[in-house]
Amino acid sequence: MTDVTDGVLHTLFQSEQGGHEQVVLCQDRASGLKAVIAIHSTALGPALGGTRFYPYATEEAAVADALNLARGMSYKNAMAGLDHGGGKAVIIGDPEKIKSEELLLAYGRFVASLGGRYVTACDVGTYVADMDVVARENHWTTGRSPENGGAGDSSVLTAFGVFQGMRASAQHLWGAPTLRGRTVGVAGVGKVGHILVEHLLEDGAEVVITDVREDSVRRITDKHPKVTAVADTETLIRLPELDVYAPCALGGALNDDTVPVVTAKVVCGAANNQLAHPGVEKDLADRGVLYAPDYVVNAGGVIQVADELHGFDFDRCKAKAAKIYDTTLAIFARAKTDGIPPAAAADRIAEQRIAEARGAL
Repeated sequence: MTDVTDGVLHTLFQSEQGGHEQVVLCQDRASGLKAVIAIHSTALGPALGGTRFYPYATEEAAVADALNLARGMSYKNAMAGLDHGGGKAVIIGDPEKIKSEELLLAYGRFVASLGGRYVTACDVGTYVADMDVVARENHWTTGRSPENGGAGDSSVLTAFGVFQGMRASAQHLWGAPTLRGRTVGVAGVGKVGHILVEHLLEDGAEVVITDVREDSVRRITDKHPKVTAVADTETLIRLPELDVYAPCALGGALNDDTVPVVTAKVVCGAANNQLAHPGVEKDLADRGVLYAPDYVVNAGGVIQVADELHGFDFDRCKAKAAKIYDTTLAIFARAKTDGIPPAAAADRIAEQRIAEARGAL
């Protein structure tokens, strides 16, 4: 445990990825809970971010993930115009093996102990039903079921926001906010991806999909025979007719192997952390590929869970998510003015909002 703590201290106080306000290591031996809650910033308001439940190889890997995700949430919430800072929690372990009511209740008590500095929600490995349990121990849990005062699944607005980012990309690159007549490749057609496909088809796009789950692919091709399916992402990104590539599955989709071969002129998808490492955004720009920053276009979900704190109203949330179109265009304009990639422009805008909020405190 000493090595983990040393790693946390180095990241917090010495590394460029630091600057977090607080990191809480949580343990409840009776239930088997081991968790990390990371609060990156509360300059804009209480930190907001989901709870990831994952079998990390080491505790140090779990801490590093919590820190990176919390930092990302600060930027996402700032760009979404929310009055929330960034935070994230990770629960260490295989949710299929150790998740229990007792464990979730114990976790809820740790969230409660922060007194509202951190607001949690769903993430990988946690679901609406889990948040219903966590919420029994605190007032700072969102992503709950409608039966328990929540908004339910946020996939609908996440997909809607990505579609708005895609429309903005089309406007910037081709002069019209539509994908009509364009070929869009969607990698990952699960909770968010399959809804995005519906938006694209309604807009008149030609859609090509891939997913590791055959049933997810069949759900779409059975309903929409005109949708084409390919074997894998490697095949998808090399299609000569591809105009837009939408990574909607795992992170790291844009890396040293994929960027040199992607044929699309636009990359805009729902997956988190699409850039495998710093510098990939420049590689995309150098190839003439327009990248819509993931944390900007996939913010529909966090907009929804934030709204839940004030009494969820779908129309109000959808109106906020629709603004992702304008925000994305503003990022492209800033990138052009500053001579930097869109990802760097988004970071600058987010950092400016956070800095202004800190100055006002």
